[in-house]
Parts: sequence; structure tokens; C-alpha cells
Amino acid sequence: MVTIARPGAPATGRGPAARLRPTLHEERRLWRAGHHWVAGLDEVGRGAWAGPVSVGVAVLGPGTRAGSMPGWLRDSKLLGEERRESVFDEVARWCADGAVGHATATECDRWGMTAALRLAAYRALASLELVPEAILVDGPYDLLREPGGAPADTEESTDGPGAGPVGAGTPVLPEVAVPGTVVPVVDGDARCAAVAAASVLAKVTRDRMMREESPHFPPYEFERNKGYPSPAHKTALRGYGLSAIHRRSWAFVDDLPWGGGRFRR
Repeated sequence: MVTIARPGAPATGRGPAARLRPTLHEERRLWRAGHHWVAGLDEVGRGAWAGPVSVGVAVLGPGTRAGSMPGWLRDSKLLGEERRESVFDEVARWCADGAVGHATATECDRWGMTAALRLAAYRALASLELVPEAILVDGPYDLLREPGGAPADTEESTDGPGAGPVGAGTPVLPEVAVPGTVVPVVDGDARCAAVAAASVLAKVTRDRMMREESPHFPPYEFERNKGYPSPAHKTALRGYGLSAIHRRSWAFVDDLPWGGGRFRR
């Protein structure tokens, strides 16, 4: 059941969202250009106050047909939580490969959101068994590359990916082969089937993580708000302050009665 009235609204089976199915138009264009494995990439958790930022990647092959697409595959923001959970396994089976990478709240604070998103994306790509030859990215820019178009630096670390800085202010990234063809698509999670699949994988995986965290931090009701601002979450912050999984460099920290200022990178 779906509605697009607002994020988090009760899901219904009627309305415009039921007609807003993504297509394989962009994926077919890349297949015709000679790319075999085409991936979609999408992020969730950017606007949360607590928990990780997560990036999903979903890989499709040229034999994929529109008729095989899961019936409720949509941009995850258009689906209620129960619907997302109900289609997750079907979406995962439909993809030739898929993975979700995360950057923790601490890494978001340390590196900033752009670098944290890139780190999560590289972790997702490093978890794939198939190597994409082209990637469709939701949004107006290529988050896999540094400004100017160069692939982000990678470096091995004995402490694991993301363990420390490379140069000034950048995390260590897993070594992955970033394809030469990375296509940013505005509203890609609504338009492109691979990106919509990545969106569902990322959203459901992150939501499950936040539900698992919730019993450790009961006042914040993470099982309900998933780390996003809500009345209960804001009230808990004013009464209890920051938890271990809150982002301490976000502006909301300045308004806490005992905040003591933001974390500074």
C-alpha cells in the first residue's frame, strides 16, 4: 500500500504513487552502449540526527526485463515501512547482486557528509561479487569521485577501511574499481529501476539497524523515527542529551540545554 502525501504517511494501495513505477530506460541505454553489469546507487540517512548514513547498490544484467520487475518496486520514500519490508526479499532476488555500505555517526562527524557518503558507497561496492561497468547515481552529482572528476583516493590500512585520514580530512576508502561511466540522474530513485532497488535495499537495511539499536537507547524511540527528528526524539534530547550514536556536528546540538557546542572536525 502506497501514498506520496508525505514521508512516513500511512500506506495505501491507491493514489499517484501506484502509477509511479521506475523504468529500465537508462539501464537499457547503458546496455546498448556495451556495459554488461549496470548498477544503481542511492543513499539514505543523510538528514537523520542519529545513526549511520547508508548507501545501497543494486546490479542488473542485460537480460533483465521490465516484466520481471517486482510489482511494488518504487523509490523507498514512496513506500510505507511495512510495504518496504514486504518487497525487500523480492527486490534482493531480482538483482544480480546488491549490497549496502554504511558510515557511522562518528565518521559523519569526523569527515563531513560528502566524504561519509563516499565512504559508505565504496564500502557497498567493495561488498559486491559482481563488478559494475556503469553506475546510475541518484542526484545531480557523482558522489564516487572527488570534485573535478577524479576517482577518490584509496589506500590500504591495517585497521580496515575508514580507519584514518589520507592526507587532510579524507577517510581511507576500500580499494574498488570505479567504472569510468557514472551517470548522475536527478530523481533517479523514482525513474530508474536499478536505483529504486538500491533505495529499497538501503532504506530497509538501515531501518532494521535502527530498530536493533532502539532497546539500547529507549527514550529516543529510534524504532519509530529511525534517528530522524520527531517530537519524541527532540524531547528525549532535551532531557537526556546525546546518545552514543548521535551526530555531534549537526546544528541541532547547539540548541541542547547542556550541549557545550558542536563536535569540530
